[in-house]
Amino acid sequence: MTKISSLQDPLDLLIDWARAGQPCAMATVTSTWGSSPRPAGSMMAVCANGRIEGSVSGGCVEGAVIEEARTVMDTGRPVALSYGVSSDEAWAVGLACGGLLDVYVTAIRTPEHPQGTLDLELLETVAAKRHARVPVIMATELATGRTRLLYRDAAPPGPQPDNGLETKLHARAAEVFATGRSLRLEDDTGQALWFLHLVPMQPRLLVVGAVHIAQVLAPMAQTTGFDVTVVDPRTQLATAERFPGITLHTDWPDEAMAQMGVDNQTAIVTLTHDAKLDDPTLHYALGSDAFYIGALGSRKTQASRVKRLGDAGFTPAQIARIHGPVGLAIGAVGAAEIALSILAEIVAVRHDRPLGRVSGWA
Repeated sequence: MTKISSLQDPLDLLIDWARAGQPCAMATVTSTWGSSPRPAGSMMAVCANGRIEGSVSGGCVEGAVIEEARTVMDTGRPVALSYGVSSDEAWAVGLACGGLLDVYVTAIRTPEHPQGTLDLELLETVAAKRHARVPVIMATELATGRTRLLYRDAAPPGPQPDNGLETKLHARAAEVFATGRSLRLEDDTGQALWFLHLVPMQPRLLVVGAVHIAQVLAPMAQTTGFDVTVVDPRTQLATAERFPGITLHTDWPDEAMAQMGVDNQTAIVTLTHDAKLDDPTLHYALGSDAFYIGALGSRKTQASRVKRLGDAGFTPAQIARIHGPVGLAIGAVGAAEIALSILAEIVAVRHDRPLGRVSGWA
């Protein structure tokens, strides 16, 4: 019987299983069309002992993929799978309605299991880069399973004996880095040659202000996959007792963010109601690549904040990045509901879904 493990990262589990000498394989969505609920780049880890983690469709396609993965672990040969269904048949294979789903399955190569095509050391490098928050693409040649790593600032290729394929590969990689979406490189006939898998970094939430709302927001964000840090120099508030299991930083917010670094997978929310802490946070955040910047407060508080930022030299376009008053307009009352509205807005912005705005918190 297949054993479903607790929610963990498929890539990290693959590495753990392979290090322990277990045969294992990775299934990756390489293309979708229509209703597939999992985007290209979604991963599922499959272990020979029956454990799985992750998902490629959110439905019964997983069963078929797991069986294919067992064969791939035995033979070492990667396989490209395609599932295409009509709307009437869709529920039988776990799709919400008709669509297409392509999945690529490859076995992990280790000294104990040398027949695989995806090298354990390469996966360890990817995991280390992700931990260091360095964007990286796993580029896989679909015909052979050969995988290499591509980085954002890689030098352009020189003269090529391959009819410019390397140039096309790097151009496609630049598109993947720019859009944040894993994509395939196809030839002129539409045949897929490479899959460029942008390995996702864990989204991060920096909460400035160890206040009551933060006590709810921080663990709530953790359950949705965010790496959460609460920043507050007021050590009487930023305590492990008040924030069990949450990373705490007690430097001033701008100093803390400078130490941690802020990338385009980072959301920043300030909850302090205190300009001495809010303003340094926003000054740093507006000069960063953060995908979301939010500030708690009433409309009057936000108006005062906007004026201070304007007086400090920030342009209206820069100030417009701030979601303030913070959160979605769900009629929230109390710390738990306000935290829910804030997290919902962060998720909506991350997935580029325009939703309502709040009327302002007191």
